[in-house]
Amino acid sequence: MPVPSRQFPASQAPARPAISTVLVATLTSVAALSALVGIGLLTGQLLMIPPMAASMALIAGAPTLPLSQPRHVIGGQVISAAVGVGVGLISHSLCAAAIAGGLALGAMLLARASHSPAAATAVIGVTLADGQWAFVGAVALAAAVLVVFGLLRSGLKRTKYPQYWW
Repeated sequence: MPVPSRQFPASQAPARPAISTVLVATLTSVAALSALVGIGLLTGQLLMIPPMAASMALIAGAPTLPLSQPRHVIGGQVISAAVGVGVGLISHSLCAAAIAGGLALGAMLLARASHSPAAATAVIGVTLADGQWAFVGAVALAAAVLVVFGLLRSGLKRTKYPQYWW
């Protein structure tokens, strides 16, 4: 007996990007994150890579969003790293990590540099026992490297990134 077909509503999601867009976004992300592995190994700050991977996903996958702009990527990551390290000077507890994530969001909003992946950077900053301020420097360098790869992606796809710097 045949199964009746069901009609699903049409998707409201955006159309799938062109394969060339997918390819360029994927390759620039792999290259950027590979560069961050090198930075992490040189600085001893490998824990910064997971939130930076989320940042690169925004830059490569949604380069026109406000969260993808350099002000938000660099500013949000640096602010959050500093907040996390600052809270970590008081406590390394999970409660302190939760507080740091929330405080980082507030600080980013005040600076008009909100960047959701950076909240995770604040949480990581709390957990560091050694090299806390080196973490902030490594995060700043890593965020700047991601923006450079965003520019590279933009050049390869002939699209405008960033929409604004500051």
